[in-house]
This record gives sequence, structure tokens and C-alpha cells, in this order.
Amino acid sequence: MKIDTQLQRDVLDELKWEPSVRDAEIGVAAKDGVVTLSGTVQSFADKYAALKAAERVMGVQAVADDLMVKLPTSLVRSDTDVAHALVEALRWDVQVPDDRIKARVEDGWVTLEGDVEWRYQKDAAERAVRYLAGVKGVTNLIFVKPKKASPYEVSGKIKEALKRSAEVDADRIAVEATDGRITLRGTVRSWAERQDAERAAWAAPGVTMVDDKLAIRI
Repeated sequence: MKIDTQLQRDVLDELKWEPSVRDAEIGVAAKDGVVTLSGTVQSFADKYAALKAAERVMGVQAVADDLMVKLPTSLVRSDTDVAHALVEALRWDVQVPDDRIKARVEDGWVTLEGDVEWRYQKDAAERAVRYLAGVKGVTNLIFVKPKKASPYEVSGKIKEALKRSAEVDADRIAVEATDGRITLRGTVRSWAERQDAERAAWAAPGVTMVDDKLAIRI
């Protein structure tokens, strides 16, 4: 495991390297693999980019989000304007079943609700609104309600997907499936590998929830 000062320095360097993190006043603290980001950013998109940048640094086991979004005057929009933009963004994204999703805005914070058949549709809805001007944050309450599939079929497809992935060591991951709920156990080498394993699990038919119990071991 990296010492705290080295991990802090690596995260700071990654934030500076990431071009989508723009002019942000971000503080970084690291302790025992847990990184805390604090300070202010100019948009939710900047905040999201900063968190993702920290997560992909080797040695990071968890990221605590203390970042605040402080919109500059040029990005301030009324909730009504943001709501109209949300409707159009969801409607124009081909991966989003917009007729099954409802959105509300309160002081720039967006809440998404409804149900979809696949996890990627839930993620697509959040992605569609994440980068809109005036958005300070997104709460994604969309429920994944897939068609049913047998636990044996689901776990088998996930194991096959993990073995195909160049980014995941499938031999270190165990997959359990019960009534659409997937539990991942074992170890991974980084936060990014853990996310890749989760993504593979969500891609299987019939999955309603992924319980990630994977531990990061360097």
C-alpha cells in the first residue's frame, strides 16, 4: 500500500493531468487508502470528472466527496430552464426510454425517477443530464426492473464476461446470483478493475442489484 503522502501526491497529479477538471480549487487528503476531495468546482460535470480521476489512481480504495458546486454567473439557470433542458436531453438520447423516466429540479439539483429494463439505460439517463448548464447535482433513483432469468444463467454469463475482459482478473472473483441480486466477492487490483467487474455484472439479463463485496488488494 502507498504511504498517505504518496497517494495524496498521485491524486493531485491526476487531477492536474485530467483536462476536464477545469480551474478547480480542490483539496486532497489521503489516509489508509481513503481519499477525501474538498473545495469548490464550477459545475457538476467538473465534480464528476474530479471524482472519477481520483478513483482511477492506483492505491485508492475509497473516495469521500466533500466537493461543493458553485456555479459561475454564466452557468446559473432557473429551475424551470433546467427542467426544460432535462426533458429535451432525455428525449434526444437514444439509450434513454424517456417515456419511463420523470425528472424534477430543486435549486439546481436534479432527481431522476422511474423504471428501466437495463442498468445502462439508468446510467444513460444520468449521463444525459449531468453536463447541462445549471445542474449542481444528480440523484438517480431510477429502478432497474429487468425480465426474469434463471440464477444459473445469470451467474454463468457474468463469469464468461469477466473472463473475456482484459481489465479484470476473473480467477480472483466469485459470482453469486439469487433472484436477480448479484454478489461479487474476492479481490481486485484497483478501483477501476472493481468498476469493470460491476459493469460486467450489470450487463447480464435479469440483474436488479449488484452487491459489490470486492476488496482492493495492491
